[in-house]
Amino acid sequence: MSMEQIPEPTPEARAKLAALRRSLMDIGSVLVAFSGGVDSSFLLKVAHDTLNTPDAANPKAALGITARSSTYPKRELEEAIRIAGLIGAPHSIIDSEEMEIEGYSDNPPDRCYFCKGELFGKLVQIAEEGGYAAVLDGANADDLADYRPGSRAAREKNVRSLLQEVGMTKEEIRQLSREMDLPTWDKPSFACLASRFPFGEKITLPKLSRIDQAENFLRGLGFVQLRVRNHGDIARIELAPEDIAKAAAPKTAKAIHQALLGLGFKFVTLDLAGYHTGSMNATLPK
Repeated sequence: MSMEQIPEPTPEARAKLAALRRSLMDIGSVLVAFSGGVDSSFLLKVAHDTLNTPDAANPKAALGITARSSTYPKRELEEAIRIAGLIGAPHSIIDSEEMEIEGYSDNPPDRCYFCKGELFGKLVQIAEEGGYAAVLDGANADDLADYRPGSRAAREKNVRSLLQEVGMTKEEIRQLSREMDLPTWDKPSFACLASRFPFGEKITLPKLSRIDQAENFLRGLGFVQLRVRNHGDIARIELAPEDIAKAAAPKTAKAIHQALLGLGFKFVTLDLAGYHTGSMNATLPK
């Protein structure tokens, strides 16, 4: 994604940003579920700049918390630490091992509900102990059009989605992030490694590691927006449409094929539809 593809923030986007700041001021102190992605980085930046002011009664009125788990790649954790440091926001890391939740590894359609329930439960407890008025997640207005069982857990735990509340879209978040010099403004969308499996396919730690290694290999070849979907012994690679021809070139295709066979896959395929979010939702009943 180039800077030319992201226009300047519109007056509507700026109005939503002002509304977001007002909401933060009304709340007073927040704990942000911070993954280091586009949305949560923007939210933590705005919360930090709005609440963690020199004259604030609580200099840590906005705290970012990142959950370390087996479905969250090490590179993403390191990136979250780096971005929180660039923002200058207080930041903590906790452990949240969803693989230990009964039934989670069976990968039911509402898998994310159990994961978010585990995470938000811990964040709410930390917020209560630390005197924070609210826990926030980074869900944006576009997420309302997708299948997001984790949003049910957010409602049950009284976690607020301020970006949704002010109607801010992913495009507007990218526009404003670029203007704020956030390095995440053009970061590709990311979802936990569990999202690489069709619903109903058992998730295991070795499978998660295999997917992580496969995606790291593709990144080493220069691919940016990608997913390696795990269909039993088959690896289905999703890339940005403009990268499909590059991956299919004989030399590159051979390298990818050999690398993924070496990780334990028996077949390696390239999805001609290209990368698209929520592609595993196609396995859900209509």
